Amino acid sequence: MAALGIEGSYAARRAGRAELAVAVEELRSGALDGINVTMPLKREAARIAERLTSEAEASGSVNTMRHRRGRVEGHSTDVVAARRALADSRFDPEAPILVLGSGGAAAAVLIGGAGRALHLEARNEAAARGLAARSTPPALVQPFGQAVHGAVVVNATPLGMAGESLPEPVLAAAGGLIDLAYGDGDTPAVIRAREVGLPFMDGVEFLVLQAAGSFEWWTGIDAPLAVMLEAARKP
Repeated sequence: MAALGIEGSYAARRAGRAELAVAVEELRSGALDGINVTMPLKREAARIAERLTSEAEASGSVNTMRHRRGRVEGHSTDVVAARRALADSRFDPEAPILVLGSGGAAAAVLIGGAGRALHLEARNEAAARGLAARSTPPALVQPFGQAVHGAVVVNATPLGMAGESLPEPVLAAAGGLIDLAYGDGDTPAVIRAREVGLPFMDGVEFLVLQAAGSFEWWTGIDAPLAVMLEAARKP
């Protein structure tokens, strides 16, 4: 806020469904200007919202809320971040996209990659098939760990948050990496990408893109991405 001369504060709250309902009422009253919602409350937030953006409707998930013209609105900046990440100049815009995972983050990436050649892999193949059918065009489901030559690999699983590695064939054939996992340091996938010169975006940068999407939706002002990324990387 200080970088743009805007007064305001942003604070974290531990919340369940009851606390989410209270926060929504604070939106209605004007006590809050906007809220972010994390898992496992994103689907509940989508249910509560009285209007959904196209991104939220497509994903069935809401991570950002506001009150406008008498209605509580829900948005998915997970989808916004995925679009921005996939369009980043580091990555070949014609490359296929290989998404790892079958949860809400994977759904957001598939929506963000609409119109591209989409591949989807998950350890739960049934969940992957259900998710793939909702993408445009439908993603090609294949066994977890199978390589796609030249693909931008998007890790939408928790792998890496506790030091786990992604399947070796997937990274060996990749043309780029977007790793949504993050922790106290670089994930093994990001370390490998840096070592071999593979273009990459790490989970902290993706998190900043999500936050920037929320800020812009709330304020109508372009987010100061460089300032936000610097703050996010501070120890």
